Amino acid sequence: MDDGAGLVERYLEHVRVQKRLAQRTVELYALDLQKLSESAQKAGVPLLQVQNAHVRRWVAQMHGAGRSGRGIGLILSGWRGFYTWLGREGLVTSNPVQDVRAPKAPKPLPKALSVDDAVALAEFSEDEADPWFEARDAAIVELLYGCGLRVGELVGLDALASSAAKGWVDLQAGEAHVLGKGSKRRTVPVGTKALAALRQWLEVRDAARTVVEPALFIGQHGTRLSAQAVWQRLQQRSRKAGLATPVHPHMLRHSFASHVLQSSGDLRAVQELLGHANIGTTQVYTRLDFQHLAKAYDAAHPRAKRKG
Repeated sequence: MDDGAGLVERYLEHVRVQKRLAQRTVELYALDLQKLSESAQKAGVPLLQVQNAHVRRWVAQMHGAGRSGRGIGLILSGWRGFYTWLGREGLVTSNPVQDVRAPKAPKPLPKALSVDDAVALAEFSEDEADPWFEARDAAIVELLYGCGLRVGELVGLDALASSAAKGWVDLQAGEAHVLGKGSKRRTVPVGTKALAALRQWLEVRDAARTVVEPALFIGQHGTRLSAQAVWQRLQQRSRKAGLATPVHPHMLRHSFASHVLQSSGDLRAVQELLGHANIGTTQVYTRLDFQHLAKAYDAAHPRAKRKG
């Protein structure tokens, strides 16, 4: 009975001839199985006697050595195919890789602007722009950054409160009433800058336009502004404001959450403002907050920049 290198060669011949896989794919399989053979040899176990516990230990070792979850997942896929073939050949009774999964990759941090960039975008004004568009876009930025609204919540706002309105802004109370995910309503405070921008927008909203819908934010034809249109306008505005990264609506929501957390340290309050059902969703912003603290440490602490 073949073992070790002989089994691997037979399997690679199978995928090359029978499955007709590309040469590059076969080469990658060969590298994966070389890794398997080396791990089995170090553990003193023949390939035909590898158990689930061995595979899990090797996965932990790869992860501890810094290999990414995606890379481990690809290796496991190669190993799993090898043992599936061995099973079809009657050489093993079970697949030791079948129930093994790669470690989950850490969730990427949400992209948030620095305070300076967020303020620069909010305060940007294009002198030669149409005053109607300028007032509208300025109010959009102030609401997204000042209230942490989702773009769907923003475009769902009506100019006036009514029983049919999904959401509206109470200028007197300084509050925005929005309909969030899961049809859950919440009320968030609206700051003085956002209120001022909204009042300026409402002064010109109906001027020289035929308003077709009760939406707070409308396009030039009087219909409710779409989420896609908000994305496009924000990207244009951020480029004109000189920001290095094109800004999208959710980036302003992330910036709102991160900056409020930096200033207050109150995770529960940020959770309520964002309308998160689970505080675990909000906790990602503590990682952004730590990054902010780490940068401040690197810039200011006398021991942060030690000479090598």
